[in-house]
Amino acid sequence: MSDQITPEKIYSLSSNRQINDLLNDVVTRLKDYTESQVQHLNQLAKIGVALSGTRNLDQLLEMIVDEARAFTFADGGTLYLVTADGAALRIAIAQNETLNMRMGGVTGAPITWPPVCLKIDGQPNNKNVCAYVANSGNIADIPDVYEAPGFNFENTRKIDAQNKYRSKSMLVIPLRDHENEIIGVLQLINAREPETGEVIPFAPEYRELTSALASQAAVAITNARLIRDLSNLFDSFIKTIASAIDEKSPYTGGHIERVANLTMDIAKRMNEVKEGSFADTFFNEDQLWELRLAAWLHDTGKITTPEYVVDKRAKLQTIFDRMELVRMRFEVAKAQVGSDGQVQNSSELNEQIKRLDEEFQFVRGCNVTQEWVPPATLDRLRAIAGETIKTANGDEYLLNDNELTNLLIQKGNLTDAERQLINNHALVTIKMLEKLPFPKKIKNVPYIAGAHHEKLNGKGYPLGLKGDQIVLQARIMTLSDIFEALTAKDRPYNDKKEPRKLSEALKIINFMVKDGELDADVVQFFIDQKLHIDYAHHFLTPEQLDIE
Repeated sequence: MSDQITPEKIYSLSSNRQINDLLNDVVTRLKDYTESQVQHLNQLAKIGVALSGTRNLDQLLEMIVDEARAFTFADGGTLYLVTADGAALRIAIAQNETLNMRMGGVTGAPITWPPVCLKIDGQPNNKNVCAYVANSGNIADIPDVYEAPGFNFENTRKIDAQNKYRSKSMLVIPLRDHENEIIGVLQLINAREPETGEVIPFAPEYRELTSALASQAAVAITNARLIRDLSNLFDSFIKTIASAIDEKSPYTGGHIERVANLTMDIAKRMNEVKEGSFADTFFNEDQLWELRLAAWLHDTGKITTPEYVVDKRAKLQTIFDRMELVRMRFEVAKAQVGSDGQVQNSSELNEQIKRLDEEFQFVRGCNVTQEWVPPATLDRLRAIAGETIKTANGDEYLLNDNELTNLLIQKGNLTDAERQLINNHALVTIKMLEKLPFPKKIKNVPYIAGAHHEKLNGKGYPLGLKGDQIVLQARIMTLSDIFEALTAKDRPYNDKKEPRKLSEALKIINFMVKDGELDADVVQFFIDQKLHIDYAHHFLTPEQLDIE
């Protein structure tokens, strides 16, 4: 009879099953919750890694809102940042999936909404929920903004009415940096049930998890700002140095900036083309940064170059044009004509004075910079230099050795020693820049900057690099440097009274290509893309622009 089924036994079995089912349900729910939390923590860790690896501030801000919305199933999100003066919150990112709205960040869509004042009449603006969170540091978790006591959501209602939208649940989190300073506010709107899309309050567990995300975001923002500010400071310092170098000479003002801009124009255009010699050429963001820095720093070595060499406009010029000293000697020579009894009459006296005047005018003509001086002219200079005058210190030549050496320059106006001083600036550039601890990704700045006078045929300086030893970036900058110098409106070595025309500059550049000095592909690309025309419209006079 012991195995007989009774009502009591049936009740007992039923109760046990309910208890077991209940326990199984609890265990299942606990397991699902634990797995969900682990999944959220893993997701939070991945988000933190992504945030810390992003250096572009606009991209970072957009990523913060994207990840926070995905994390909490929010329909919309807005990121506010405290203004530099600490007086307001400005909107940096605004998103809403239902309204198909994405503004700020890398979208290019401007945000025109005004900032939110943190204080009104000297008192905390606690009627505005975002200002309240920024002022107090508290989290605001609101199930329904239309029924939220203490806050003013009139503007929200107006915007909702305009867009036929219904703002409901809201979670507002302060962004604290590593020093516990509030740098912004993250506002999430309308949490949705994942399966149905129904708007629901934000789940309680999201408060702490989203706060952790906000803290990671704040640190990432601070780091990105610091990197950006240091980069801007570095760029500004470099431009200051470049300006100081340009200011050393009245003839090179703006040279470095023009070379840098033209270099970057060529490089960026190469990134855009899909055919031709540079179809496979692409400079990434770091390489462009490296090239830009090198272009701004390419003349750093001129800090050590004497101004009189950089500015040398006449062959006898040092800190002043010594032609006046030569003129005084010729005046002494004229005064001494006939004093030795060699001149017999006034006619012969006048003839000698006339000869000296003509010789002086000839010497003065030789003082002018010329592209080429014929040998006969040099021979006559030597003959004139051999004439003497009497001084308190004895006989003295009409032209001393240094003056004769300068006047005998056959091309240009620099002696070999002075040209070496000029050329040395490229080597000094490399030496100076090598001492700077450039990051690994832009480590080639010194060598690109210092190679802007190298030639493909190996006849350049300072290292005599040849062919593929000269990187493409340096070849681009070399063309930019030469083109700017050839078309400059006023250079001391230009023997012409007016600036060179664009056609003349291109003719010289093409000669340099034929001589194996410049990269033919780079020059052809420069011309085919009409970059010389673009440059001319910006920097040359209408008279120089003789081709289109």
